[in-house]
Amino acid sequence: MIGDLIEINGEARVADIAARMGVAQPTATKAVARLKRQGLATSRPYRGIFLTDEGKQLADRVRSRHLIVVQFLVALGVPEETAEIDGEGIEHHVSNQTLTAFEKYLADIKSK
Repeated sequence: MIGDLIEINGEARVADIAARMGVAQPTATKAVARLKRQGLATSRPYRGIFLTDEGKQLADRVRSRHLIVVQFLVALGVPEETAEIDGEGIEHHVSNQTLTAFEKYLADIKSK
């Protein structure tokens, strides 16, 4: 999400993160502080939040997981809008083994 905001706006502001997450700004501020402590994000005074190289790599992995889950749900007949919403929760709870099975299923149906 932060990566998406940076891609769109050049930076991610706490207010935008809060709106995207559907939470209050203090909740988003705490989440950003946690990312900064983990070395995944940085911020500058009077500027937004930026991802470190490690944060960018993690964001890319999360985006990839999300895309696979959404494509899998759509392949099952779930409407794309619903798949996007549901994918937000599923992507964080599905194991790598299950994600690999999703990818295999998608590759199998694509080759038919």
